[in-house]
Amino acid sequence: MVGEEGAFVLGWDKVLTEEELSVTLKVLCMSEEEFKEYKEQDGWEDGSEEEENSILSNEALSRLQTPCKKLLYDSVLLTLESYGSDLKAEQDLLNNKEIYEKLSRREQQALHVRYGQKRILHQLLELVH
Repeated sequence: MVGEEGAFVLGWDKVLTEEELSVTLKVLCMSEEEFKEYKEQDGWEDGSEEEENSILSNEALSRLQTPCKKLLYDSVLLTLESYGSDLKAEQDLLNNKEIYEKLSRREQQALHVRYGQKRILHQLLELVH
């Protein structure tokens, strides 16, 4: 369901791997009985209306059912813990010209990438909290 990378891709406005995340959330948030039925039917029927209307915009994420929100929230916290520093530390580095200019070009680019990733993850935390 998640693909080779084992991760979902989030953008500022929506989930970019929305189909994978939508299906994963549905399966993980099913009751045992719902899951048995899902397995017996080999998943959902192709082209179902529910699947076609499952665009996971930020607004849609904020309206998810509580179990799915909690699952996403906990997953984001685990992802943030995997970083060596928090969002504020990255922001402090970006704002400190003296230290920032001592970083190599590659380190500066990595800092910008990490900072952007963490901002998106924090935004997701707010949406599903």
